[in-house]
Amino acid sequence: MRGHERDEGEGVLGVAELGAELGERASLVQFSSAFCQPCRATRRILDEVTAMVGGVVHIEIDAEKNLDLVRALGIEKTPTVLVLDAAGRIVRRAAGMPRKADVIAALGAAV
Repeated sequence: MRGHERDEGEGVLGVAELGAELGERASLVQFSSAFCQPCRATRRILDEVTAMVGGVVHIEIDAEKNLDLVRALGIEKTPTVLVLDAAGRIVRRAAGMPRKADVIAALGAAV
């Protein structure tokens, strides 16, 4: 994925942290804020990808209402997208609005 990208080797997230079930193959976790225009476009992109790729879910988290999680994960801007594998391990992270092709490619690291 484009933007500030890095591979993640640490951290496991689950229902307790995310408030939603993980996908059976992977999860796309989007941190958003209310007045973030790129967040809306990112939501559409991630929804399109999850419709195309079976076993992948999109979980959107309001960064302003989940400050403890934002701080724990070092989220610095919205949108930030985390790609989780089936076990909830963070395998990719990117800040800024991703391109659909980059999201699909990043899922390859998770499945």
